[in-house]
Amino acid sequence: MLCLKLSINGHYGNPPALGYLRPMDKVRAKKHLGQHFLNDRSIAENIANALSGEGYDTVLEIGPGMGVLTQFLLQRNDFKTHVVEIDRESVEYLNQHYPALHGRIHSDDFLKMDLTPFGTFGLIGNFPYNISSQIMFRMIDYKEQIPEMAGMFQKEVAERFNAKPSTKAYGILSVLLQAHYDCEYLFTVHEHVFTPPPKVKSGVVRLKRKADFQIPVDPVLFKQIVKAAFNQRRKTMRNSLRLFNLPDGLQGWDDFAKLRPEQLSVEAFFELTDIISKFRNS
Repeated sequence: MLCLKLSINGHYGNPPALGYLRPMDKVRAKKHLGQHFLNDRSIAENIANALSGEGYDTVLEIGPGMGVLTQFLLQRNDFKTHVVEIDRESVEYLNQHYPALHGRIHSDDFLKMDLTPFGTFGLIGNFPYNISSQIMFRMIDYKEQIPEMAGMFQKEVAERFNAKPSTKAYGILSVLLQAHYDCEYLFTVHEHVFTPPPKVKSGVVRLKRKADFQIPVDPVLFKQIVKAAFNQRRKTMRNSLRLFNLPDGLQGWDDFAKLRPEQLSVEAFFELTDIISKFRNS
């Protein structure tokens, strides 16, 4: 059972007499949690409606804060909404203001919690900028359970998801996400609709898992190759993949060795992974 304490001027104390819990008017945005609370209800509604609800009957919202997005998710009758929130003050606020969420508020760290009990679910959120890439990597790890995601990110990060080869935005997340998901950039959100306002614009994206999301190569090796390549993105593949000890003259390898990672499409990374896998097993 969740134990709540009274919040007075932002400080936790003992509850007053007779077990009365004073309603909280707001939650303080905390810089160390990367919190920027969205104030625009129409934007929140558009994000909530970005989920199709197809193929799942549960949605997990990350970092609901004061529930500006949650309120519209709860209006959807095609799925049940769960929220995961690491901020104890936000958990207290949600318990007081959203009784419909009773039993579905998870006071936990999304990056560490076990997602298996949720079964197949959609993912959504106004994601904290400081951990947004980590959230996406975790989504990839649980891709069998997550057929769809809609959410808001720092614009620069959001643009990486569907970036094309030979562009500045194209990188590790571009390749790994596009290998499993169809990525769509929906719209841009300006700074003034947040409290406190961030220093950058935001972007809302939707990812739908591909029908053939199981890639045709060893997924562990594929991820290792993509990360190794882009960790030294200014170097040629011959230098960035030196740890794989690939010999010159290896069939197919010489065509990749002189390229830089941003020049390789997702399919090219599949082909390169297959070459390295066969070399290791020879």
